[in-house]
Amino acid sequence: MRKIVVGEFMSLDGVVESPEKWHFPYLDDEMGQRIMSQMLESDTLLLGRVTYQTFAGAFANAGAGDPVAAQLNAIRKVVVSSTLETAEWQNSIVLTGDAVTQVGKLKGQPGKDISVTGSTTLVRSLLRAGLVDELRLLVHPIVVGGGERLFEADGDQIPLKLVDSKTFGSGVLALTYAPA
Repeated sequence: MRKIVVGEFMSLDGVVESPEKWHFPYLDDEMGQRIMSQMLESDTLLLGRVTYQTFAGAFANAGAGDPVAAQLNAIRKVVVSSTLETAEWQNSIVLTGDAVTQVGKLKGQPGKDISVTGSTTLVRSLLRAGLVDELRLLVHPIVVGGGERLFEADGDQIPLKLVDSKTFGSGVLALTYAPA
């Protein structure tokens, strides 16, 4: 069975929203290698509608010289949406029906890891359903103050265990958790 691996940029105060406003000063070769490694371990990118549309706008027409864009354009993309009917970005499909059931079926198909990034609402539902195998957080040494957080204030408890940690020279913590 395939693993669902969630990768998120997160501020020290738990904000995942709008990383383009605070993430880039911390992006270095160490982090780039970690991000690319996760991308190469997967053959499917699972996204919520908002993240899908943001990524498609940013990467669909990017130059071939950008290795991140090249990987994102080539990989199979599955978008979870109750409102989107078609997915125009190359190698993209829209998942129809109950998202948790359909993602469970996707996980049972042969292949490499399924990677999820951004897509906060989707990640929360996958965590609640017990479908996430690894949660890889890149915790940045910045307090953003406001914005959407990955974990809801009134959400359910989800026991996790730390399976890997590394501190980058930039001060970013790479933390990998699995279900406890």
